[in-house]
Amino acid sequence: MKDYHSGLHHISVIAGDPQQNAEFYVHVLGMRLVKKSVNQDDPGTYHLFYGNAKGDPGSGLTFFPWPMARQGKPGSGEAVKVALSVPKGSLEFWAKHLSEKGVDFDGSYDRFGQEAIGFKDPDGLYLELVLDDLADEYAAWDGGGVEPEYGIRGFRGTTLRLAEAEPTAELLSRLFGYEEMSRSGHSIFYSVGAPLGGSVIIVENGKPHPVNGRGTVHHIAFRARDREDLMRLREEVLHLGLHPTEVIDRHWFYSVYFRTPGGVLFELATDGPGYAVDEDPDKLGQKLILPPWLESRRAQIETRLPEIHI
Repeated sequence: MKDYHSGLHHISVIAGDPQQNAEFYVHVLGMRLVKKSVNQDDPGTYHLFYGNAKGDPGSGLTFFPWPMARQGKPGSGEAVKVALSVPKGSLEFWAKHLSEKGVDFDGSYDRFGQEAIGFKDPDGLYLELVLDDLADEYAAWDGGGVEPEYGIRGFRGTTLRLAEAEPTAELLSRLFGYEEMSRSGHSIFYSVGAPLGGSVIIVENGKPHPVNGRGTVHHIAFRARDREDLMRLREEVLHLGLHPTEVIDRHWFYSVYFRTPGGVLFELATDGPGYAVDEDPDKLGQKLILPPWLESRRAQIETRLPEIHI
C-alpha cells in the first residue's frame, strides 16, 4: 500500500441514543466499531469510533452520543455532509439494501464527476455514499451488516457550508495541499492526492444559522504524519493568525484544534499510535477502553454508561 499522509483523519459528530447509533452504523452501514470509549471532556458519556476493517486514518467516523441532546440543524459555518467511499458497481446493492432497511435516499446523482446517493442517519446527519475506485486498496469490515465487497472503505470527503469560501480554501491549500478542481453554482470542489478523505466541497451560503445538537458535525480532523509534523502544522496555523490549542494527548493520536475563519472547528491529528495501541487488532471495539488517566475512575464511569449491544 502506498504511503499517504494527507486528507481527512476523522470526523466527529453529535448523536443521540448510543444503541441506535451503533445499530445503524454497524448493521445498516456495515462499519466496524473500532473503539468504544468515553468523551474525554465528559467521561460520563460515550465516544464511539467507526471505521473500515483496520480503522485506518481516513476512515474514522466518531460520535458523541448524548441521549438528551436536542435535535440539531446544520447551517453556515459547519460541515453539513459526510461522504463515504464505496466500490464502483455497488449502487444496485446499496439501493436495495437501504430500501430493505427502511432508509429513504436521494439519487443517484453526480457529485463532481462521481456517482453518489444521499440519506440521513437516525439523528439527521446527511451522509453520501460515493462510488469510488480510489480506495479499493483499503478493506471494508466483514463482520457487520454489509458484504465486504460492497462495504465502506473510508471517507471520500465532506461538505462545508460557509459564507465565504476563500479564507478556508487558503487553509486547505497551505496546510494540507488541497487544490480547487471545479465549480458548480455556489459549490467548489477541492481535492488532494489521497484515496481516503481526499475531497472537500465548500458551498458558499451564509444561511441558515446552525443549531448545535443531534445530527450536527462537531469537528473535522486532518492527518498529520507524527508529532513533528503536527508541530509544523501548528506553527503554520499560528503564522496564519489563528489560535491553535496546545498539543493534546488523545491516547490513540495527538491533536491540535483551531477555529477556521469560516467558523468550522478543525483538528490536526497524528496517524499514530492508532486504535490498536491498547487492544488486539482482531478485537477492536469489543469492550470499553479508557485512556490511562481515566482508569482510576472506571467503576464510576461504567455505572453511568448504558449497555450497547451489537
